Amino acid sequence: MNNLWYDSFLNSLYEKYPQKAQLTEALMDLLAIEREAVYRRLRKNVMFPFHEVVKIAKVWNISIDAIIGANTKHTHQFQLRTLKYISPSKEDMEAMDDFIDFLNRFASSPDSEYMEVTNTLPRSLFTGFPELMRYYIFKWMHQCGMENNIFPFAQVVPSEKIWQLGSRYSGSFKSVVNVSYIWDPMVFNYLVNDIKYFTSIYLITEEDKELLRKELFTFLDYMSDVSSKGCFPETGNQVNLYISQINLDSNYSYFYSKNYRVSRMKAFVKHELSSTDGEMTENFKKWLNLKKNSSIQISGVDERRRIEFFMKQRQLIENL
Repeated sequence: MNNLWYDSFLNSLYEKYPQKAQLTEALMDLLAIEREAVYRRLRKNVMFPFHEVVKIAKVWNISIDAIIGANTKHTHQFQLRTLKYISPSKEDMEAMDDFIDFLNRFASSPDSEYMEVTNTLPRSLFTGFPELMRYYIFKWMHQCGMENNIFPFAQVVPSEKIWQLGSRYSGSFKSVVNVSYIWDPMVFNYLVNDIKYFTSIYLITEEDKELLRKELFTFLDYMSDVSSKGCFPETGNQVNLYISQINLDSNYSYFYSKNYRVSRMKAFVKHELSSTDGEMTENFKKWLNLKKNSSIQISGVDERRRIEFFMKQRQLIENL
């Protein structure tokens, strides 16, 4: 059993870094050990200690369950990590930092590909807009995060560290070589209806609503520019924006490159269920790309439909 799981673990390392020289350097940096100590572990003269296995799996997003054989032929493991966004613990902050580090490593792959099919504004985009990020934290608190106390939107003030993490999170996606979004045709209708509801129960004031309206106009201007150019203006990396012609039931996404394959499903407003199972990510890739068949691309190619779409969303927000 030791040989079986250890061989599986080593195979997972070589999937991340196929070249032994690259893998050796990465392990030296991560574990702060000498080159010869890495060689001994890779030759199986000695085994990686348990604490090193855990650290590698955490930082490199490797599934321990899959390595030890917890997965069966027809079972795929998903992990849900719940985080607190207003008063995050040290572990929460480390988890956020670790995921952004993963994003940066993934984005540095020359074949990095990210795709998201969504019926809400993508977190990879709205985290670059402070009022929108604050709104989604407020919504999370109202629905999932606060059992006894309900705070109005005006009292939701994330820490400076959370603002920085949001900015880094959004920036990391702009470094991905190829990004695709398929939006539900009602994505802005859902958002406007939610804001109207919170306004009706006096958790969002008219002044708050005006802040959100202005930020939404800024967001639309930005996405109109992105879809017109077919790329993120900050990095020049490709962006494909589609509008689904049928309503979408949930939010799905995948990260795909030679060394990284992760699939995710949205849960509880600001959380994701994620899996590093290669077969599951291959299925996600196939399923999500099939949704293009019932969608219209408005980035780069169809100017008339792109203008019509954004004009319609501006009218909707104007009447918020």
